[in-house]
Amino acid sequence: MAGDKKLYVLFESAAGYLLCNIDNWEEIGQVTESVMEVCADPMRFGQVAQFTAFFPFQTAEMALENMKEIQNGNATEELQTFLTQNLPKKVKKYNLGVGDVSLGKTLSDKGYPVVIDKNISELLRGIRVHFTRIVKSFDTSIGDLHKFQVGLGHSFSRNKLQFDPNKQDKSIIQSIALIDRLDKDINLFSMRCREWYSWHFPELSKIITDSEKFLRVAALIGNKDQFEDNEENRKKISKIVDDPSLEDDIFSSILVSMGQDITENDMKMIKSLAKQLIALYKQRAHLIEYLNNRLHNVAPNLQSLLGDTLAARLIAHSGSLVSLAKSPASTIQVLGAEKALFRALKSKGNTPKYGLLFQSTYIGKASQKNKGRISRYLANKCSIAARIDNFSTVSNNVFGEKLKQQVEDRLKYLSEGISPPKNIDIMREAISENQEIVDSMAASQAKSEKKKKRKSKESSQGEDASQKDPEQVQEGEESPEKKKKKKRKSSEQ
Repeated sequence: MAGDKKLYVLFESAAGYLLCNIDNWEEIGQVTESVMEVCADPMRFGQVAQFTAFFPFQTAEMALENMKEIQNGNATEELQTFLTQNLPKKVKKYNLGVGDVSLGKTLSDKGYPVVIDKNISELLRGIRVHFTRIVKSFDTSIGDLHKFQVGLGHSFSRNKLQFDPNKQDKSIIQSIALIDRLDKDINLFSMRCREWYSWHFPELSKIITDSEKFLRVAALIGNKDQFEDNEENRKKISKIVDDPSLEDDIFSSILVSMGQDITENDMKMIKSLAKQLIALYKQRAHLIEYLNNRLHNVAPNLQSLLGDTLAARLIAHSGSLVSLAKSPASTIQVLGAEKALFRALKSKGNTPKYGLLFQSTYIGKASQKNKGRISRYLANKCSIAARIDNFSTVSNNVFGEKLKQQVEDRLKYLSEGISPPKNIDIMREAISENQEIVDSMAASQAKSEKKKKRKSKESSQGEDASQKDPEQVQEGEESPEKKKKKKRKSSEQ
């Protein structure tokens, strides 16, 4: 460092920006141990780090905005004005020590001679330790700095935790996990209930294969010996199975059933288990509907391309929509097949062609030799859809529908040889349709704002009229109170 250059150090705190001039830096700044010794001694540090200027934050909102910008590596207008006013005019006469690398890069791009190294970090650590004494010796109006730090910490953390409810993917991850758990539990318990009830009425298990319908019919029939063949019961059975032939088979099987008799307590337990499983089926249906609504808000394009369940599985496996959007298409292609991938890499064998995407209907439609190709193509479109959903400000499924059509056209090309349209033409159509939706939303928002302004003006005018002074009534006109008194007198007469 040149001998005629001064070193200034910028320190950002909850109370404001502090600028210190470091004296005798040529002597102590070459060895880190000597800098640490100076920082540990309050007297020596007070002689070395001389107070230059301090910019206090006037409000908590200003402090929060400045800290947010510094975290992102941006220099606010307040910071630039503060540095311009207190640093020497000629850049060659000084160096500016900064602790944050991204902030230092931004200030360097704006023309400040920035220095970042270990010794600067030690100096900033010393300023942090002696900050209260340095600032209060020159500005006694500064209040409790600890309260500033606590208040800014709370507001900064609250701001980081705030979210857009339309862009929350955590509920999608929890929903798909709960649906998977419900599927396993329902499958296990329905098998148990089917086997248990089949000891009493074995023919019903062969007649009705659907588990939910079987449980509803079993809960309705109960003890087959006590179930009567009448019109009311037939209507109930018909409503469940929705097939007249199955309805006749059930009633005819009751008459010739080979099942054993069952006690009342056993039947009570079977009915209780069946009713609980029916409630689980209802809960699963509600969850699927909820998942559909959440995906429509969070990832509409990915939902249009893959469907509800597979889109939710990809987001859950990645951890978040942001992680999925950052993943390349090659990673999305093998999501869910990590064990097979690493096994193949270890044994130097063939890597898997697909993971979770194997559940997609597109791969099921493709022939065996084209499954790998369509998997790669589908992973590419999933990557595009995820990025559009994550980074776009307007939520719609225009691009998702176009990407879905592209995958279907690709399938036709691989199977029948029909050439698909060019990608650039399809994307131009999607962009124009998306722009039309954005413009219509902006127009409707402008109309609603105009209505709000009109209503607010009318309400303010109404308040002004109601607050009008009774003494300001024009001459020749009677006030409402006098009119009322006259009416009372005339009625009394």
